[in-house]
Amino acid sequence: MDSTGPYDPTIDYPEGPAIAEIAGGGGIKPWRPLHVSRRNFLRGVVCSGIVIGGSSYLFSTATPARADTRGVERMMSLTVNGRTHHVDVAPNETLGYTVRYRLGLTGTKIGCNQAECGACTVMADGKTIYSCSTLTHRMRGKDIITVEGIAAPDGTLHPVQQAFIEELAPQCGFCTPGQVVAGVALLNSNPNPTEEEARVAMSGNLCRCGAYEHYLRGVMKAAREI
Repeated sequence: MDSTGPYDPTIDYPEGPAIAEIAGGGGIKPWRPLHVSRRNFLRGVVCSGIVIGGSSYLFSTATPARADTRGVERMMSLTVNGRTHHVDVAPNETLGYTVRYRLGLTGTKIGCNQAECGACTVMADGKTIYSCSTLTHRMRGKDIITVEGIAAPDGTLHPVQQAFIEELAPQCGFCTPGQVVAGVALLNSNPNPTEEEARVAMSGNLCRCGAYEHYLRGVMKAAREI
């Protein structure tokens, strides 16, 4: 950059049109459309489509990904909230779909369905994951905890759940299951987090109502009571 402003790359090129046809006078014949009838044009389009479609069918082979999918054993054992379930799972089925529609654990919400909002958050061996983008077959041998498995067997709420109620954290409530699971996972691994650590741990959960400070205060309150 000089005193007259940022560098202008156009100064490196000569003046005049960049295309010879536009400049004219160069002895180049302008393009002329082919004299093709409408009937012949449409016939050519249809025939070319048939040739392309037929060649893709004739020369296609099963890819390794398709072969792997066909080879997946559908029946599997899945441990959720301390119970083992034997379920028939499709090769491309996600954990969020399995827990909601096969096991009936509808506390896990499927919001964005592309691993961004965090409403589907569950724990796998103590670590939070987005169940909407995790294949169920990858969860073999892992201990899955959903929001239904957070409270005590007698119904007593976890300190995180109780603190969220007292801090008026849930608004519409759609993100609340994921917020609860994320908060519990944080305190399980770090019982005495700083506010910044709690903020980072909860940052994977989006709240459409904007109640982030309420959830943060709830986590910090639960940490003091555990």
